[in-house]
Amino acid sequence: MKKKDLREEEIPVKNIRRRTILSFVVFFVLMGFAIAGWKWLNRQDTSDGALKPLRAVLNENEKINSAIEGRNHLVKEYPKSKADKNVRVNGDVGMGDDFMVDTWELTVNRHPESNSPDSVLHLNMDEIRKLPFKNLIFDFKCVEGWSQITNWGGTKFSDFLIRYHLGTHSGKAPDPSHPEDMYKYVGLMTPDSAYYVGIDMQSIMHSQTILAYEMNDSILPKNQGAPLRLIIPIKYGIKSIKRIGYIYFSDTRPKDYWFERGYDYDAAL
Repeated sequence: MKKKDLREEEIPVKNIRRRTILSFVVFFVLMGFAIAGWKWLNRQDTSDGALKPLRAVLNENEKINSAIEGRNHLVKEYPKSKADKNVRVNGDVGMGDDFMVDTWELTVNRHPESNSPDSVLHLNMDEIRKLPFKNLIFDFKCVEGWSQITNWGGTKFSDFLIRYHLGTHSGKAPDPSHPEDMYKYVGLMTPDSAYYVGIDMQSIMHSQTILAYEMNDSILPKNQGAPLRLIIPIKYGIKSIKRIGYIYFSDTRPKDYWFERGYDYDAAL
């Protein structure tokens, strides 16, 4: 009886030893795969601002988001009473202190592929203020995870394009029913070219995308991008470029500051 009891005690011990050895073997095999995978990943191309496999995932996410949400959905708008009076200041790239608002002008290149001086348009704030006014109060969202209901005023980007016959190959006013005549993208840069974004034409033509020159019913503050900034509610704040100095059009993706630093190009909500 004692021998039988002894054997019964020895069996679990053997099992434990076997399982322990197997666990260590599996652990070291998986660790080897993890190290090899990490080394392989870090050898991948990063010319698009992110590791190639990660960039492929981000590009697929853009396609899925576009298919599900589209680019014509409207974000919720709020009454002025809901707008925060202390608007958060975030991001200062391209916002050097030596900038003089009084000497600012907007340069627009109608056809960047052309060397003709006629393709370049120069505008001041008086001309932009003559365009139809739009007030927009929405929940501004940042990729850092915060959001804030903010009150902006300006003119719809689509009205700006239509008024000055911009964004088309033919030089006619843009017409969404004839997308073949429209450039696919818009590029925007600060006067010092330090900050720049690229946005697809459909998003820039969205009815809630505005060129803003007011905040909380007052002149846009300098730290918020005076005299003119972009507000595009269907995208994260990284696309709402402050202090616009230069606008151009392209059929290929314009360079984009945060895309070059590993973020997805679309930055859509």
